[in-house]
Amino acid sequence: MRSFFQRLKEGLTKTQKALAGQIKEALGLSPSIDDALFEHIETALIGADCGLGVAEELIVRLKKRCSRERISDSSAVLGLIKEEMKAILSDGLLSGPPLESNGPNVTIFAGVNGVGKTTSIGKIGCHYARSGDPVLFAAADTFRAAASEQLEIWAQRAGAQLVGSSPGGDPAAVAFDAVQAAKSRGIRHVLIDTAGRLHSKSNLMAELAKIRRTVDKALGPDGGTVEVLLVMDATTGQNGLAQAAEFTRAVGVDGIVLTKLDGTAKGGIVLAIAHQLKIPVRWVGIGESIDDLETFDPDEFVQALFD
Repeated sequence: MRSFFQRLKEGLTKTQKALAGQIKEALGLSPSIDDALFEHIETALIGADCGLGVAEELIVRLKKRCSRERISDSSAVLGLIKEEMKAILSDGLLSGPPLESNGPNVTIFAGVNGVGKTTSIGKIGCHYARSGDPVLFAAADTFRAAASEQLEIWAQRAGAQLVGSSPGGDPAAVAFDAVQAAKSRGIRHVLIDTAGRLHSKSNLMAELAKIRRTVDKALGPDGGTVEVLLVMDATTGQNGLAQAAEFTRAVGVDGIVLTKLDGTAKGGIVLAIAHQLKIPVRWVGIGESIDDLETFDPDEFVQALFD
């Protein structure tokens, strides 16, 4: 079976052409280091949806290093670009996942409609289950038709337990019951599915905040951890940043699950997330199969882009 790195490299083909290909072409056309070269690099970064802020920051870093290290040959710049991209991505990972405790480690999955929340929960649950950790899914999406049934299918695939729900039920109550069940059964990971919601709808965002407060209450003084992972569709590019900012204000986003990287030339959004939002990308998805979602590694990502 091909490794995840091999599949990631293939999945990033469109971004490779839009970003790495354009940068390499600029370096090949300009043997000397000058303003024109930096403009070409900046254009490539913006075109791959890295964002203006990332592009400007990276150019500033490159110019400083070329001056400080007395680099005059453009062939050496590619290595600097890789190093600085890794640095930007690693900065975003400094606020890593909470330390796991003896109590349940609860993850609430949020996002707009259609980004792949339920599927991501299923794949991540399978990842934990393969490591031998007991997993419980909570069907707190009580609005979408058949949401609970879809999560039940994933629970069966992952060998996970399920706390289901009825249509129109209270999502916070489902989350509370799931945490209580995990505590009584000694389950390590609780993954909570929630309804897709527009980031601009204040009442729906308030409901999400209620779910988080309820989970905190259910964990109680006995311990446990809780975090919110925002599932984002990579094909939305810069538009996804506005979503993430609103979710962060409403409920506090601890990490990103970035899906559909294989279907876009906008893979540079990973850099924009790390630089602008200061939120770590925790998982990346590059396909439909159960093994096409994996933990994010900055070095691996940059290598897949350029090598």
